[in-house]
Amino acid sequence: MAVQYRTKGFVFKKENVREADQLFSVFTENFGRVKILGRAVRKIKSKLRSGIDLFYFSEIEFIQGRSYKTLTDAVALNKFKNIRNDLNKLEIVQRIAESTDQLIKGEEKDERIFNLLNESLDELCKNLNCELLYYYFFWSLIFILGYQIDLRSCVECKEKLVPNIMNFSAESQGIICLKCSDDSIKDKIKISPETVKILRIIQKEGWDYLKRLKVRDSYLEELNQISESYLKTLLQQIGCGK
Repeated sequence: MAVQYRTKGFVFKKENVREADQLFSVFTENFGRVKILGRAVRKIKSKLRSGIDLFYFSEIEFIQGRSYKTLTDAVALNKFKNIRNDLNKLEIVQRIAESTDQLIKGEEKDERIFNLLNESLDELCKNLNCELLYYYFFWSLIFILGYQIDLRSCVECKEKLVPNIMNFSAESQGIICLKCSDDSIKDKIKISPETVKILRIIQKEGWDYLKRLKVRDSYLEELNQISESYLKTLLQQIGCGK
């Protein structure tokens, strides 16, 4: 008799399989990232249909087969309806899900990532700075996964950074002072001291401190540029670049 496993998780990806099945990618509390096949879940009369869907937080039950896990029960704990009804928030949760899918591949329990997903989705339900929340999630995930960057010293000369215009380099994995920012660094992106401060707060203080700050649009744009650059570089390094 097959052993049944039960856990809670956030559904961050789904794919249609055959005529009525769906393959769900779920980051779970007890098993980390798992792929679970929902048989006939796309049929209107499916008993599983109401309990699991993209961006749901669900309690799920599954059995482990020879080649894949099969969903046997699902209860939706939070459907995040107010996120689904807000285009800005929906865009952010899609970015969170995409980053999760791109950066987390193996089945490995990680309480920090599970808590980060829950915290981010709960905060997204509130009337907060949605874009800033995404960068909090992204860089927190980066730090949890061990892709550390030096936010205190120039990665070239190793001297302590002073409040001034600097450059970020994804390939160098950190901040480069103006003195060291020559033309040999092809991927450099200009970054302000205020944006560096935001990254330090994410790394050391967390969301409760960060959400109290008023962040200019120019800093958000810098965060967007360096986040996209670093993600692209990481995916190339781990063999997942498209």
